[in-house]
Amino acid sequence: MSWFLVLIPWWLLVVAIVIAAGALVMTLVNFRFFTRSRKDAPVPPDAPSVGVCIPARNEQDNIGACVAAILANDYPNLRVVVYDDQSEDDTPRIIDELIQRDPRVGRAQTRPLPAGWIGKQWACWQLAHSCHSDLLLFLDADVRLSADCLRRAVDARRSLNAELLSTFPRQITRSLGESLLVPMIFFILLSYLPFGRMRRSNPPDPNASAACGQFILVSRAAYFSVGGHETCRNSMHEGVKLPRVFRRSGFHTDLFDGTDVLSCRMYRGFASTWRGFAKNAFEGLGSPALLIFITILHLVGHVLPWLVLAATLFEGQIPSIHFGLALAAVLIAFVQRIVLSRRFAHPLWLAPLHPIGVLLMTLVQWHSFLLALTGRRGWRGRSASPVATSSPA
Repeated sequence: MSWFLVLIPWWLLVVAIVIAAGALVMTLVNFRFFTRSRKDAPVPPDAPSVGVCIPARNEQDNIGACVAAILANDYPNLRVVVYDDQSEDDTPRIIDELIQRDPRVGRAQTRPLPAGWIGKQWACWQLAHSCHSDLLLFLDADVRLSADCLRRAVDARRSLNAELLSTFPRQITRSLGESLLVPMIFFILLSYLPFGRMRRSNPPDPNASAACGQFILVSRAAYFSVGGHETCRNSMHEGVKLPRVFRRSGFHTDLFDGTDVLSCRMYRGFASTWRGFAKNAFEGLGSPALLIFITILHLVGHVLPWLVLAATLFEGQIPSIHFGLALAAVLIAFVQRIVLSRRFAHPLWLAPLHPIGVLLMTLVQWHSFLLALTGRRGWRGRSASPVATSSPA
């Protein structure tokens, strides 16, 4: 493999160190802002009512447990509204049973999916019109809340003065494929989103924002004033689109670390995980130029040093400068993944597999780009319109 080492200039490994160190520093700085909600958060006498809105398509394995966890919350002004998104399994029957058991549970009327709408966005739009609570929480059916989640989330929203508040659940993975890809959510979020700018920019910077479609808590008044899910009706990534819409209208959006109050197993197995990420990974980036840039960034900073380190060790007689620089970049990335794993309860053995996770995520992004380019995006048996391949909105 000596030919490989000859092709790699030493200065490229210096660039790799800068890239890896930048990601680590950004993560550590972001930890100052990405804090957990107060465990002792009280429910004030004027606590806003909360309506939990759940779009459900073929969720017979999830909807019952999801609603049960919500109803177990120690929050007084609570309502749950479920939208059966033309399910083909037992979901409608289970929803009927939930409604009969608890008067706090209701159903939004199912309406035909119009042209130009993604199923989930249409479901959320119908849910928002059916629920008249002060706050609307859009929640995926595979998310499980702790008994104090709503109280703490409402308190976090108040303290952060956010009209839209979101979080990323603790991601449960039970296969190698899931474990390699799903935790990359936190790596990308903490490495590249400047939380300080997200929180302090005035007026709010739309580009310094993020949300997770699994948990989005909004003021109902602000939601309808900006146009709600209708503004992202053809999007599979409301986590990117909605906070930008809010911020363009002058509303503050924010994130808190909710990994101790809610959890989710997004996918089951490698194939399901790949398809799930591929449906909207490119849309999350928004442009081919950014896709190319992030690909180069990841390959140089998070894959190349590991290859160089392996090649130098394999050769036996190693060029010291290549070995030293590659080792420095690898150790920096290793430390970052250990820090992220400890913070978000991911397996520590993922750290030495970091370059594989980065490479897989990069391949998923390019696959997602091809799906968008050819109009073959789809999810749960439905196809979606092509996504724009120009610069991000």
